[in-house]
Amino acid sequence: MDDIDRIERRLKLHDLRILIAVVAAGSMHKAAERLGMSQSAISRAIADLEQVIDARLLDRSPLGIEPTESGRALIKRGVAMFDELRQAVGDIKLLSDPSAGELRIGCSEVMAAGPVSAVINDLTEQHSRRVFHVLTGATATLYRALTERRIDLVIGRVAGAVMDEHEDAGGLFEDAVVVAAGAQSRWACKGKVELEELANEPWVLPPFDTEMGAIVLEGFRARGLTPPPTTVIAGSTHMRHALAAAGRFLTVVPEFALRLPGTFAALRHVPVELPNARRTLRIITARNRSLSPLAEVFIDRLRTTVLSLTTDAT
Repeated sequence: MDDIDRIERRLKLHDLRILIAVVAAGSMHKAAERLGMSQSAISRAIADLEQVIDARLLDRSPLGIEPTESGRALIKRGVAMFDELRQAVGDIKLLSDPSAGELRIGCSEVMAAGPVSAVINDLTEQHSRRVFHVLTGATATLYRALTERRIDLVIGRVAGAVMDEHEDAGGLFEDAVVVAAGAQSRWACKGKVELEELANEPWVLPPFDTEMGAIVLEGFRARGLTPPPTTVIAGSTHMRHALAAAGRFLTVVPEFALRLPGTFAALRHVPVELPNARRTLRIITARNRSLSPLAEVFIDRLRTTVLSLTTDAT
């Protein structure tokens, strides 16, 4: 019997779940409380798992418990395994009840407020037992959640490093990051504007370590300009849009956002070019993970929905 056969016969999913809980809690005592078990049972489960794997999985210190390199490797694959198991149970339920299902989506606030909301509204109107979880945030945050299997797919732009751990489920549409201002702003009423003219204007921008913030930073540098002396830096998309809509600030938005109702309708495209600001939004999934039936339905419906927003842009 080789090592894999031996481990398959002896490894208990419950013990692996306990290991993940201990590392998440930072101590066996806290994990025991969360799991409703005795601390001795927790210790016994970890010892059994270490014996099966034939490696030390945890380092203990006065500061708490940390996984060893072997522990981290086992936890990473274990999280993926439990996620696949959860997906399998969901798929089985769908076979008997196609009106149900659960999908976890990661996207920007703008995408969530526009196409994603429209698709979810449509799909839940048809089948009210479908459940959607939508996580919004910076691109790096979303891809980290995808790696950790906390979401099923990401709708966003792709960097080369991202694809080392994920699969590309296909392009959705091409869009640009553009400069925007309130409808009453003098910049929204002009013809073509040069980037140099905006260098000393008040801006409300996302942090420069985010994708959209970096596009602004790199765009000004590509023109040999110093980045604008930003008046407000805000991670909140709604705050940036509200300040820009008031008329004094300039900001940046995805071009398709200007076709959406609500707060976005109060913004106007400032006709100035940001270098290298056009990107393709793609649907990204975790590597070696099959899509659920609901995910496939959602993606198909999303592709249809974005056509009405992107006809002019594409």
